[in-house]
Amino acid sequence: MKSGTFFKVTTVLVGMGLALCFATACSKKADQSAAIEKYGSNTLKIYLPGEYTSETLIPNFEKQFGVKVIVELFDSNEMMYAKVQAGDKYDVLIPSDYMIERLLAQKLLQPLDKSVMTNMKELDKAVLNLSFDPDNTYSMPYFWGNVGLVYNKTKVDPKVIAEQGYDILLNTDYAGQIYWYDSERDSFMVALKALGFSMNSESKDEINKAYDWLLKMNDTMKPTYVTDEVIDNMSNGLKNIAIVYSGDAAFILNENKDMDYIAPMQGTNVWYDSMVIPANAENPKLANEFINYVMSYKASYGNSEAVGYASPNARVLTEMKAPGAIYEHNRAYLPRAGFEKDEIFHDNETIRAMISELWIKVKAH
Repeated sequence: MKSGTFFKVTTVLVGMGLALCFATACSKKADQSAAIEKYGSNTLKIYLPGEYTSETLIPNFEKQFGVKVIVELFDSNEMMYAKVQAGDKYDVLIPSDYMIERLLAQKLLQPLDKSVMTNMKELDKAVLNLSFDPDNTYSMPYFWGNVGLVYNKTKVDPKVIAEQGYDILLNTDYAGQIYWYDSERDSFMVALKALGFSMNSESKDEINKAYDWLLKMNDTMKPTYVTDEVIDNMSNGLKNIAIVYSGDAAFILNENKDMDYIAPMQGTNVWYDSMVIPANAENPKLANEFINYVMSYKASYGNSEAVGYASPNARVLTEMKAPGAIYEHNRAYLPRAGFEKDEIFHDNETIRAMISELWIKVKAH
């Protein structure tokens, strides 16, 4: 190719590139202007638990609606609550059921705009009209699940663990082979359920009996206390039994075919993490749009497939368990619903403080 031709072609290509960049920039500005005109802002600020979205959820929302999303992560409901109570401003929060009770009691949430919630009709009935928000006035479900036991079925007899339930955590045949999730709420849930009590018990006598049960477990079973590292550790088969959240369990079961999952018949915690809008949110219109978007089939499917927790979208739930689907044979993916002994945690700061103090004593024993 002659140099003159090269120059002309290059000039044309550069010109086309600049024109394309200019057009893209103009398009972005147009999208942003449209978002500001429609919602009053083109920026949304979300506060949610870590590793709780697919890689595409936020970028796809930004692209579709011409907005920017700022994401901050929290380690616990209590951490989130402290910042909201202190006046920090977010547009969307994703807390758990009991924390929504607390936020509502302190008038820290605002009602959702139901006229925007067109995807609410796609939700499974099991995740709607729950005790902490009976009419879904303030919240829409994000993920739901329960707490149970992941176990190596080549080393733990499925019949034995089904019969013993939580009591297998006192069976010295498995001493030194247990990962215990380091959560005071879930630890006392296990002990209270093993003893036949409500996990929301306000009886000091029952809570002290649960404390004694946990002391015995700690002293005789020598558990290893963990948090999220339980996922990789059980995927690699490092111990035989672990207390695990169902979504994490679903991932473990898919990674290691020797692992199985059981929610004991003594009952368990069925939890619901939901999307809410704080009372001091600066962009409630855009927040309502985001919440509705997350409930849509496409967004919910991608979210659930990536994270492993059960979708609130009824069609997604069905398809995730369909023949050939990623969770077809996975016992952990779909939480049971309507089981009499299963419960939702309720907010009680007095009891929470009590079990927090006792849990510290258990681990220090």
